[in-house]
Amino acid sequence: MGQQDVQERLEMKKLGMEHLAQFNELLRYVFQVTNQDLQEVGWEEDEIEQAKRPVLRKADVVGWFDGDKLVSQMAVYPMQVNIFGEIYKMGGVTGVGTYPEYANFGLMHRLMRQSLKEMRDREQTISYLYPYSIPYYRRKGWEIISDVMTFSIKDTQLPENVPVSGMVERLDIEHEDVLKTYNRFAQNQHVAMIRDSLAWEEYWRWEREEMIAAVYYDEAGEPQGFMYYWIADDIFHMKEMVYLTREARHGLWNFISAHFSMVTHVKGKLYTSEPIAFLMEDSDITETIHPYYMARIVDVEGFFKKYPFLEKQADFHFVVTDSLLEWNQGIFHFQWDADGNVSIGKEAHGEAVEIDIQTLTTMFFGYKRPKYLRKIGRIMANDTTIKQLEKMIPNETPYFSDYF
Repeated sequence: MGQQDVQERLEMKKLGMEHLAQFNELLRYVFQVTNQDLQEVGWEEDEIEQAKRPVLRKADVVGWFDGDKLVSQMAVYPMQVNIFGEIYKMGGVTGVGTYPEYANFGLMHRLMRQSLKEMRDREQTISYLYPYSIPYYRRKGWEIISDVMTFSIKDTQLPENVPVSGMVERLDIEHEDVLKTYNRFAQNQHVAMIRDSLAWEEYWRWEREEMIAAVYYDEAGEPQGFMYYWIADDIFHMKEMVYLTREARHGLWNFISAHFSMVTHVKGKLYTSEPIAFLMEDSDITETIHPYYMARIVDVEGFFKKYPFLEKQADFHFVVTDSLLEWNQGIFHFQWDADGNVSIGKEAHGEAVEIDIQTLTTMFFGYKRPKYLRKIGRIMANDTTIKQLEKMIPNETPYFSDYF
């Protein structure tokens, strides 16, 4: 039996709750999740299947079937993120996998194209994913848009206490003040997830046992920051720290330093490319920055209609290449009316900026600046146009701490 015979009987269709067992089985095979792995992180053998019910219940899942057998799949969560103060609908890609005997049939390529088309129909003009292979997803149009920094600090390197007027309280991780503080943070933080119940559910899917929330309250009793942490084997582990004010940051670090006699190290994650060593009195600490999430512009025209440009610069046009989506291919020229509303023209005006969809994404997300991208050969444009792009795009550090 040849590949052509197999391909002729394959059918792409939506997954429903009746496919839950197959969906779970494919995920566990592709990512080689064993029962021992699940038990080590506190899961019972049948809990993983129960945990994936929300994916099929709340996500848009498309797969290939060989008869009644699911052989390839891709799920998209309906989510929202903050892009320079504008709230965008985002399609969160997860649950991607194909059995190896069906590899090299082009199945995932067609699933991606179908899923991206459906995202566009739902006005999800951008898509996020966690890359298990950065080169693979780059070829499909995604690009890196955020970092995660891991750090390790010895107890003797913890910062000195900074006087603050408020105090920290230890609370349940789902306390209303924690959720309220994160929501205020996300509404003002570029690239951050606007967490609804689904996003919070995914955030806690793999780690919540023994986790504690430390919330900083100012003098007026208002929550201004929080941190998720746990202590194990004489190590203070920080999952995430969020603060709205400098005072809250000092208050939370004061709380960490108060554990001096209890721990030998503080280890944690910060979802930014900005090192913290400079903020420490003893800056000789270990910091490691890794690429974290990737994004893709699903619909160039729809994305730019909401984009908060810093300045209007309409005397050039983009020539965009997108090997997967034909509606993103070609010329895009910005035109503003008297009220500041932008429309996208398809005729060439002024100088050309030659760019692919992944570079366009990382540039307008602010992860890499136009001048740098031109320097490394990712943009073809003259000096004047690069300066115009620098003026158009806000300059803020992306922050994304979720996982799905």
